[in-house]
Amino acid sequence: MVMRVSLDEVVPGTTAAAALAAGSVHGALAAVAARRPAVRIDFPSSGDSLSYRELVERGDALAAALARGGVRPGARVGLLSENAPDFLVALAGVSRAGAVTCPLPLPTSTRDLTGYAARLARAAAVADIGLVLVGGRTARLASRFAAAFDAGGAVRVVTVTEYTASIGTDADASTDADAGGPLPDEVPPGAPALVQFTSGSTAAPKGVLLTHHNILAGLAAIIDGVGLTENDGGGIWLPLFHDMGLFGALAGILTGMPMTVWSPAGFVKDPAGWLTDFLRRGGSIAPMPNFAYDYLADAVPAPVQAGLDLSGWRVAFNGAEPVSPASVDRFLAIFGPAGFSPAAMMPVYGMAEATLAVTFPPRGRAPVSRWVDRDLLARRGIAVDVAPDDPAARGLVGVGRPVRAMNVRVTGTSPGATGPAPDDQVGEIQIRGEAVTGGYLTESGAVPADAFTADGWLRTGDLGLLRDGELFVTGRAKEMIIVRGVNYYPHDAEDAARDVPGVHRRRCVAYADIAPDGTEAMTVLAETTLEDDAARDLLTTGIRTAVGAALGLAEIAVHLVGPDALPRTSSGKFQRLAARDAVPVA
Repeated sequence: MVMRVSLDEVVPGTTAAAALAAGSVHGALAAVAARRPAVRIDFPSSGDSLSYRELVERGDALAAALARGGVRPGARVGLLSENAPDFLVALAGVSRAGAVTCPLPLPTSTRDLTGYAARLARAAAVADIGLVLVGGRTARLASRFAAAFDAGGAVRVVTVTEYTASIGTDADASTDADAGGPLPDEVPPGAPALVQFTSGSTAAPKGVLLTHHNILAGLAAIIDGVGLTENDGGGIWLPLFHDMGLFGALAGILTGMPMTVWSPAGFVKDPAGWLTDFLRRGGSIAPMPNFAYDYLADAVPAPVQAGLDLSGWRVAFNGAEPVSPASVDRFLAIFGPAGFSPAAMMPVYGMAEATLAVTFPPRGRAPVSRWVDRDLLARRGIAVDVAPDDPAARGLVGVGRPVRAMNVRVTGTSPGATGPAPDDQVGEIQIRGEAVTGGYLTESGAVPADAFTADGWLRTGDLGLLRDGELFVTGRAKEMIIVRGVNYYPHDAEDAARDVPGVHRRRCVAYADIAPDGTEAMTVLAETTLEDDAARDLLTTGIRTAVGAALGLAEIAVHLVGPDALPRTSSGKFQRLAARDAVPVA
């Protein structure tokens, strides 16, 4: 089955249609600033605030400076900033100059700064970045980042404020005889606007090249998909350099709603405080990964007693990582009595290559879960319904149907298979549409040969199935664990292991490995705070027993690591394959 939704279905006059009509990212920002100039974006973690008018004015000043400094249309400009006004100003300014913004990730911890520096240098080389703008409090580390890129001076690293001041702020760069070049009168919708680096959960991050049209089509799909209006209140704490954070924020901004952008650390350190502030500010829209809903449930087990009213939280996007039925059910059970509507919880599927949104559930529908036979799903690739309390049951959460202008199909996974798979048959999820990238930036300069099918569909690398038009994601093809010719989903092993007493905050990953005797095996790596040898041995045995019983597998190795040792992507998703290669076991 192929699911299609046409861009022509956008109703003229809607905010989504208006976003598309702008033609460019900076044009869309200018339009909303003209319509809603005093509406503000607040940054509570730093105490900063920025109106939509100020965003565009500062962006235009930066664009003039970029043109004076010789940045030509099509040039790629790196951007390093935490969640701060400078990030959005740089995005607006680079777009107005006709250049291409390349948001770069900040380090997730201090443990791997050497590796982080190497990844920055690689990203700069892949995207051919000659200038990196550093913003916010990150600007204090500009000299360190300069050293990280290279020692030869090929990459210039400068703060957003310093660049604008040193080059000049005259909005009409074309009148200056010494200007590097005039600002372009127009930037074509098909021109590149952004290089969005993927989160890298299964491989080194790739540079996804997105045009202005890709971005505006993707944002229009988000705006229309949940009916965003200027009366909503947006809340973002995901990093803006991550696709869910960036496009979630831009969707809210282009709608003209007030926005609040917290720091990721602010949420992780104090989920209860974040929730209280989100509600106090009238927040109604927030995108988060599944683990964040677990954090909130742990931090606020009695919201009614805490005096919280969640009835105004209209849309709670749940994406960027696999959605857990247990997490969804627990969140609804805890926060439902405090006014949170089940229909507000929206499990979704998206990716950087699609300018985020691929499938959304219908508005006003509570989450839909189904329970299938775990062994048949992994070994034969078919979904057979079982009772939720069946020992072999695995829960799958529906993530809806394609958003506007998006086509989705699931194809067979056998060699050479290209046709759509039947309902309830696992296959690769493939996408095509207005918001889908035309290719990647790579070290070789060529689009990976296996990125697209012969008939033009993007291969996502994700596995899933359809039932009556609803998409259910089952895992990643690269993460499947094969032992003695039998397939196992790592998710199933992790589900069995994470509830064993002693596993820190239910954090563990499973992956394929090679046993000392050279045979295939499954390894489970779990975080723990336990230090006593006897207690650790008991935990190791408990995990091996739980996973073995659930999967009927004997070849299981278990290793323990300390709290927060498992590597994550910028969105907080565990990197199973990176854990296998990089985490020292104790």
